[in-house]
Amino acid sequence: MKQLQQTRCSSSSRSYLRPLLAALGCAGALSGSLLAHAETTLYVANVGGSNETMYREKIIPPFEKAHDVKIVYVAGNSSDTLAKLQAQKGHQQINVAVMDDGPMYQAMQMGLCAKVEEAPVMKDLYPLARLGPTSVGVGMVATGIGYNADAFKKMGLPAPDSWSVLYDKRLKGKLGMPPITNTYGLHALVMLARMNGGGEKNIDPGFTAMTKQVAPDVLSWAPTPGEMDGLMQSGDVILAPYGSGRAVALQNTGFPLKFFYPKEGGVALQVGACAVAENAQPALSQQFIQYLLSPQVQMIQAQAIGLGPVNKTVQLTPEVAARVPYGPEQISKLVAVDWATINQHRTEWTERWNRSVER
Repeated sequence: MKQLQQTRCSSSSRSYLRPLLAALGCAGALSGSLLAHAETTLYVANVGGSNETMYREKIIPPFEKAHDVKIVYVAGNSSDTLAKLQAQKGHQQINVAVMDDGPMYQAMQMGLCAKVEEAPVMKDLYPLARLGPTSVGVGMVATGIGYNADAFKKMGLPAPDSWSVLYDKRLKGKLGMPPITNTYGLHALVMLARMNGGGEKNIDPGFTAMTKQVAPDVLSWAPTPGEMDGLMQSGDVILAPYGSGRAVALQNTGFPLKFFYPKEGGVALQVGACAVAENAQPALSQQFIQYLLSPQVQMIQAQAIGLGPVNKTVQLTPEVAARVPYGPEQISKLVAVDWATINQHRTEWTERWNRSVER
């Protein structure tokens, strides 16, 4: 028996042992090798819905083929992903995290992201996309204002061009405002603060304007974009802060929504990506992020889900370009908020909002 165990799997093995050895020894070694090869897996966390469909159908397959890797898509909203990264710290299962810029800044502050490696594609990005040393924007939408063009015409109201339209008393009972827990509502608060001599580090003017000038005229503090769409379609609300991507979705239904970036600035809302710190596939994680920044993927995102390119070399058709933040002139007019300060005070601001704004 000992001799059998020591017999090597080779052409010199006795013929009657070959089937047994093939089944036990050689096959085991071979299957072990194949399993090790098959275990090259990249876990990418990102939101679900249409974004997940786009990734699975158009973005993931070419990368898997080029790098001989299996990508597992971990679907969840940005807050979910951030919670997973915190829970798994020290034994990360996620390799690449893709989140909205607010939660991404939190992840960076917590040390959950590895340094972004330099690569040729990085030189093609708008400066706005460099979120920090450990994260990079891979696409953007922007917060502006959307309004029912037919309703404005019927009421004889001029086309608005400023955040100050939120003060217009002719909109009383027809105004929609997302709450501070929604990024669009938070952006509106920050812009009102800036317009009144404050900003992220002095939010009081924003709360004063929101409480005294805006809140009395608000019909609904719709917490989700879907609810705001419904209020718009029913005619109950005719103007509200909107995201550019969400506006496109409503316009696609044939609804007469006009969307504009206020003259004081639309607010950039970026989707950031980072290679998770101390993950099992650091090199592959960096390569996947660089792939997301490539012109071909940037174009897919713009066409499929209305995510504006951060790569300035991307050439979009006029039809697609009209639906996303695009081009040096438009991008230069977008405002980037100070997420480090916002995240530091977010809980305090939310409690204040609940006490004084939505009463």
